[in-house]
Amino acid sequence: MSSASEGRIRGSSVPLLTPVPRFATLLTDDGVPVEAVYEPCTAGSGAGVGAGPGARTEAVADIPAIVVAHGFTGSVDRPAVRRAARVFSQRAAVITFSFRGHGRSGGRSTVGDREVLDLAAAVGWARALGHSRVVTVGFSMGGSVVLRHGALYTGGAPGRGPRYGPDGFGASDASVRVPERERRTLEHSGAHFGARTADTSAAAYTDAVVSVSAPARWYYRGTAPMRRLHWVVTRPSGRLVGRYGFRTRIATEEWDPVPLSPVASVPLIAPAPLLLVHGDRDPYFPLDHPRMLADAAGEGGAELWLERGMGHAENAADDALLARIAAWATAPPPA
Repeated sequence: MSSASEGRIRGSSVPLLTPVPRFATLLTDDGVPVEAVYEPCTAGSGAGVGAGPGARTEAVADIPAIVVAHGFTGSVDRPAVRRAARVFSQRAAVITFSFRGHGRSGGRSTVGDREVLDLAAAVGWARALGHSRVVTVGFSMGGSVVLRHGALYTGGAPGRGPRYGPDGFGASDASVRVPERERRTLEHSGAHFGARTADTSAAAYTDAVVSVSAPARWYYRGTAPMRRLHWVVTRPSGRLVGRYGFRTRIATEEWDPVPLSPVASVPLIAPAPLLLVHGDRDPYFPLDHPRMLADAAGEGGAELWLERGMGHAENAADDALLARIAAWATAPPPA
């Protein structure tokens, strides 16, 4: 799942001349500061929020926004993340950010648990800037976060009501038990229950989800890279390597309770469109992971792209694949 250990990062043919980005420090619902960057869309001839020459001129609400969730050990300024943002900005405005414990964000990484609050803050910022269509694109750890976020943050989304009844079971998906802390987190943020409609968290839902190189289940140790990653996360010496070798500050506490898994999250994302992308040479997660996710979505619940020759996450995604993802994410929603 590491964004830093995939070897040589692919080059990009995208022009470097782009509109002026906008920088911000977002505050999550649990009080963690998260660094974020907003880049206007470069397509067309005009403007957007903070745009300069060369950006689109139509109203911000008419321009889709893509929020990028990086992999473990990544950050907003990693070359692969910046390259993805440049490609995506040819079709949409783009928000990139560093998860907690990464880059210049505060807090410590919980490796996919509390990170859902970081993503919600970034999605809420996109909507606060005026974008009416927001799509999340996550890689590796970020891929698992966008799945869980898409399942949990549905309040305000057209055709998507609250997932919870009074006993903590999904009102429309009674067979799926959501951990009690998930419910408490969302009640606090107002994401489902509309408790703070003026707050950005009340608009933190996504209109579509793209998950790239994500695991289907937690605690997977079936490959050598994942065994190394578990050593980094769970051992004191490994966390030192994470902090000083990968600039990633990792929390020492274990998950309690275990958050909703990616495979349990997928059935709750509909009717929002879902795209799953996975490489057939991924050294972290073999192909049973994306296939398990696609099966969990049910018939017509997800589109699955198995990419020949692709490795893992944002470092392995070339410009052509990123452009295809952007085209899928910005396509008009089905009538």
